[in-house]
Amino acid sequence: MSTSNETSAHITNATTLVPAMSAYEMYLNDQARSPYTVKAFLSDLRLLASYFPPDRALGNISTADLNAFFEWMEHEREVPCSPKTLARRITTIKSFFRWVYRNGVLLLDPAEKVVQKSAISPLPQVLTDEEAQTALLAADRYRRKAKPDARPYALLHLLLNTGIKKSECLGAHVNHIDLQAPNGAILFIRYAGAANQYKERKLALSDEWIPVYDEYISQYAPTDKIFPWSPRRLEYLLEDVGVDAGLTKHLSFDMCRWTYALGEYKRGTEPDTIRQNLGVSKIQWRELYLKLKQLAEK
Repeated sequence: MSTSNETSAHITNATTLVPAMSAYEMYLNDQARSPYTVKAFLSDLRLLASYFPPDRALGNISTADLNAFFEWMEHEREVPCSPKTLARRITTIKSFFRWVYRNGVLLLDPAEKVVQKSAISPLPQVLTDEEAQTALLAADRYRRKAKPDARPYALLHLLLNTGIKKSECLGAHVNHIDLQAPNGAILFIRYAGAANQYKERKLALSDEWIPVYDEYISQYAPTDKIFPWSPRRLEYLLEDVGVDAGLTKHLSFDMCRWTYALGEYKRGTEPDTIRQNLGVSKIQWRELYLKLKQLAEK
């Protein structure tokens, strides 16, 4: 695997944006970034490259130039740019020039003093305590049917009590659960690639969930992934539980994650503990924490 230094070794301050972008693409792929992230970053950088003359070198791009680019993109370009898209593009360009600077190509990082703009999205929907219990009771009824099915309850209870994301749930393997851990059963959340190591963590599993998990294992006998179904199939399962519970809200992975986080916040859990349990960076946590405070005040 190439290192950051190797992928940037042939870049100098006289290099133009297009070849520098190619080297940055190699770096992103070496860091195991998702194809969607790489595609979005490159699209943002191509827009930057199209703004400057083709022969503009990295060393000749200043903070003022970048601010002018963002001003053009936000107010002068004919294509509308939403606050969320603008925030992402600023993040992309800051990341790119930080990478260039840290590899000794530039003496100063021209993007360092560009002001990051956050796009605060609408508050997410959460379940009230009563709604969460109603949904769990609806999921539990699947266990009592003529053909018992522990899967809905095992899934919903896990989501509401750990706050894991859909991708983490889909990526969790049977061997990531340790029922014999000294301080109680735990779930390991693991990621491939160094870029996501901060998201790896150990989450406590409730004693109530363990017998349901045992039921589920005996019924489905998964050998690799805990829930070896497509994302859409599990989404349908949650939707069915929500309908059976009579909820007017659309029960989803994201709703369960926010419900967990808000519950921890209301219980007085230390904010940084919530952040670590959710596996989010300190930068991501700023917006998330603001939303939790707003949700708690509603």
